[in-house]
Amino acid sequence: MTSYKVLDVNDDLPIRTKGAVHSGKVRSVYWLTDEDSARLINEKGYQVPKGTELAIMVISDRISAFDCIWQGENGLNGVPGKGIALNSVASHWFKLFDKAGLAGNHIVDIPHPYVWIVRKASTIKVEAIARQYITGSMWRDYAKGTRSFCGIDLPEGLAANQKLDEVLITPSTKGIITGVAEIPEVDDVNITRENITNNLAVFNFKSEDDVAKYEQLLVEGFKLISDELAQLDQIFVDTKFEFGYVEDIDGSDKLIYIDEVGTPDSSRIWDGPAYRDGKIIENSKEGFRQLLINNVPDSDVLLNKDRMGEREQLAKDYTLPESVMLEVSDTYVGIASKIIGQEITIPSDPRNEVIAILDSDYGLIKHD
Repeated sequence: MTSYKVLDVNDDLPIRTKGAVHSGKVRSVYWLTDEDSARLINEKGYQVPKGTELAIMVISDRISAFDCIWQGENGLNGVPGKGIALNSVASHWFKLFDKAGLAGNHIVDIPHPYVWIVRKASTIKVEAIARQYITGSMWRDYAKGTRSFCGIDLPEGLAANQKLDEVLITPSTKGIITGVAEIPEVDDVNITRENITNNLAVFNFKSEDDVAKYEQLLVEGFKLISDELAQLDQIFVDTKFEFGYVEDIDGSDKLIYIDEVGTPDSSRIWDGPAYRDGKIIENSKEGFRQLLINNVPDSDVLLNKDRMGEREQLAKDYTLPESVMLEVSDTYVGIASKIIGQEITIPSDPRNEVIAILDSDYGLIKHD
């Protein structure tokens, strides 16, 4: 067995909740009881309206790629330090967004590096994607002859991994959008700005002005992170942000950043010196995707959406060598340490640390 204790299961912590735990690919969300939300707002002085619903969001060390969760050998069912790396990076960017006067975010407290306390937001059903380089799926489609992306026309003659003249906004759906003729009813479909403005309520926007506002916040956030990474000689290639509405202290609706921003999971980050040398070194999850493509017996299973059943079976049966999981750990922890400007230490027992802090400092643990 490996010497690392990773937080691979994060939806069974003994936290007092209202309703079921919502578990995503990487994070689990525990909605607190109304009493606990009200108590914490009062005790901790959170700057949110009374009656705001709070949740404990616990990140895991699981790693997903190609819509599947992957495991390592020797019981290493996660990447050591990955959760702490993602949370540390996103929190770092959110702090800089606040300092720069951009919109706020959903985090009200950070009890432990694996844990955020977040406020309930009404989610915009758009994955807000910004791209500064042509790579990945966009390049694959471009190479096959596609020139129009989300209603934006690209010129002829672009090369793989080339920098684009401006940051492109190429949104896709978050969740399945129903009842709109021009949008297929599947998750994660590319859409145009016109699709959004013609169907504001479907995407949960309150006004057309707010569509322009999310685009402005996306571009401003992208630029801030890009400029900061450039100082570390790292290239911010593309990223995905998410947005939602919350009630402000004065009762008005406010558009904020939710989920995570600028992390190695939600973005591509390239090494600057290598790029200038004509090589791509990925300091993000893209490197793990390439490792999978190079390691699995048949890479078409990963790339072909029509083989999803086979892909899910492969992810269940396949274990990656421990050395690969530790290599991915080095990538995540390395880039995160560089971004936040201090070494990230990997906790020896994240699960028990989290429970202890939520018990002693927040009074949220059930004692049967």
